[in-house]
Amino acid sequence: MGLFTLILLLAASQTVSAADKLTDLLDWFVNPDHAQLVIADELGYFADENLEVEMIEPADPSLPPKLVAAGKADIAVSYQPQLHAQVDQGLPLTRFGTLISTPLNSLVVLQDGPIKSIADLKGRKVGFSVGGFEEVLLGTMLDTHGLSLDDVELVNVNFSLSPSLITGQVSAVIGAFRNFELNQMDIEGKPGKAFYPEEEGVPSFDELILVTKNDRSSNTSLGRFLNDIEKATTYIFNHPEESWELFKTVTKTRWTMN
Repeated sequence: MGLFTLILLLAASQTVSAADKLTDLLDWFVNPDHAQLVIADELGYFADENLEVEMIEPADPSLPPKLVAAGKADIAVSYQPQLHAQVDQGLPLTRFGTLISTPLNSLVVLQDGPIKSIADLKGRKVGFSVGGFEEVLLGTMLDTHGLSLDDVELVNVNFSLSPSLITGQVSAVIGAFRNFELNQMDIEGKPGKAFYPEEEGVPSFDELILVTKNDRSSNTSLGRFLNDIEKATTYIFNHPEESWELFKTVTKTRWTMN
């Protein structure tokens, strides 16, 4: 075997063994809703599929799909209602998977506050974090009580949903997850009350989905990525306590929890 042929074979073997890299932009700072991603990485499922997945927390929760559409990342964790709006605006995005298949979004107020009904929001401030679809959700919920978006003042509070509500900056927040912000408020000694979109005129929807740019939707690495997410989901269902302990350990050592 000649030296040149040997070099070619070595180069080919290195190309085959090199992991496919995927950049995944999260929708929020890392939290239990991303458990499948964290578990798949920690248990080596991605590595087994020859994938190297970098998960990045966003500086602005509205940006991940836009960055993917611009080719700055491979995957974004996004929201089903948001995808409809962004495709309508011309963004080249394709949904290729689901992370959370039930609604988590909710309109939250202080449990012991003055807002007892959605109708009580007339003339009040409502905080949001992701513009566009959260306004649509809120508008639909208000409509069921004879109000519109013109009857409230919208305030962009970015990541500070619970803090803005607890401190009185706003009277309600849309976009609070019933499995996260409500627990967070309980821990702070300021329990919240949730109004659920699917009970207030909004059709049920998948909360967290996975999107990519249209021209990358046939990339075989995305199929392998989904296989790993399915394996991680199965593991979490079968081993909930072990999964929770692993998730807590990983997030303490690798991520800054807000």
